[in-house]
Amino acid sequence: MEFVTYEIEGQVGIVTINRPKALNALNSQVLDDLNEVIDSVDTDAVRCLILTGAGEKSFVAGADIGEMSTLTKAEGEAFGKKGNDIFRKLETLPIPVIAAVNGFALGGGCEISMSCDIRICSDNAVFGQPEVGLGITPGFGGTQRLARLVGPGMAKQMIYTARNIKSDEALRIGLVNAVYTQEELMPAAKKMAAGIAKNAPIAVRNCKKAINDGLEVTMDEAIVLEEKLFGDCFESYDQKEGMAAFLEKRKVEAFLNK
Repeated sequence: MEFVTYEIEGQVGIVTINRPKALNALNSQVLDDLNEVIDSVDTDAVRCLILTGAGEKSFVAGADIGEMSTLTKAEGEAFGKKGNDIFRKLETLPIPVIAAVNGFALGGGCEISMSCDIRICSDNAVFGQPEVGLGITPGFGGTQRLARLVGPGMAKQMIYTARNIKSDEALRIGLVNAVYTQEELMPAAKKMAAGIAKNAPIAVRNCKKAINDGLEVTMDEAIVLEEKLFGDCFESYDQKEGMAAFLEKRKVEAFLNK
């Protein structure tokens, strides 16, 4: 991959958008590389992903304005679909994804972070959806995920004003879960990912599916989803080992994802 790197540390995968000279802006090639990397993740061996950007200045500074500036209506819609399809693939991966947001997360950068399950950021992080200042709307899910995460009122304010917010405000409104120094960010992401990875993988996956799918339906439908996913955990090795360890007052030997 020219613009996206993928490393595995134990049971944690680290995806890095690596175009620092352009502040990791998303052009078609970056999106293609990202799509290929997501497809290559072995979700049986890897139990949690971390997504970050190369360098300390920028997570992802947005989509590539130079590339977008000459698009026709049809090409603009197709570009939006390309980004949305890839971000949706990331969002619906069976394993959890943590966004470690270092520096700028603007436009497509804010949008890709919102496609992850959990967002943590550095104290120099800046979030925003600046699109209306460029004559367009957010096109990679920003109008949808931001409203779901921080509420329609706050999302509309951020999107209509095109005003950026700093890490402390992102934490206050619930856009991120925690703020760290730049030096602490990746160690904190790796520690969280390792904590997730040591838990029962079938259970973690079923929790992700229950939360994500349940948010899209009524409560009556959602609890039926939960019942099925709850029941699905039983008769697995991991369920038997987890409960046996508890009853025998010992530590789990290992969760085997089966």
